[in-house]
Amino acid sequence: MPESVNQFEMRRLEALSNTIFGVAMTLLAYNLPKGQILDGPPSWTTILAVYQLQVLALLISFVVAGMFWISHQRRLAYQAHATRPVLYLNFLFLLSIVVLPVTCGLLGSYGDTRDVVVLYSCHLTAIAGLNGILWLLAGLARGQPSVVTGMAFTTTIFILATFFALIVPQTYIPKFIWCFAFATPMIEGFLEKRRQNRTI
Repeated sequence: MPESVNQFEMRRLEALSNTIFGVAMTLLAYNLPKGQILDGPPSWTTILAVYQLQVLALLISFVVAGMFWISHQRRLAYQAHATRPVLYLNFLFLLSIVVLPVTCGLLGSYGDTRDVVVLYSCHLTAIAGLNGILWLLAGLARGQPSVVTGMAFTTTIFILATFFALIVPQTYIPKFIWCFAFATPMIEGFLEKRRQNRTI
């Protein structure tokens, strides 16, 4: 039971967040080229040239969104109730997911441009940072601040990628660094097993 009227049942956010994630993940494919885009009969070379950046942006963004959806669902289950500021912070996190198709579209269209890679990397950092803050607040409320470790790793990876995007002209280096963040679910799973073993 909530301790006061200022406490909110976080599981009520589940339907809203599922809808937001579902729509955002579907819209990731919206900017893929459609209709007549090739001169002459298509070949593997021309198809690859047209779709390469868009498909790469779609795959990265879809995996990122899926990773944060899993983390968000785990956090809703972990933190049964929260205060009004935490609820608003969750809305801000969901807003950052809503914007993902926009930056994904830019990355797919101009993924070889340094400023677009910096923008996308900053966006990933903001998403990870907001999720990390929410995990930290949830962990502190239960006396378990270590639950933020996985998201702290993800945020650090995206900050590092943003740094390289700012100083290195090659745009493939930040994209390569982003991929290390996909290890977060495995890290969180390992840490969760360790916490469970300590409580036994």
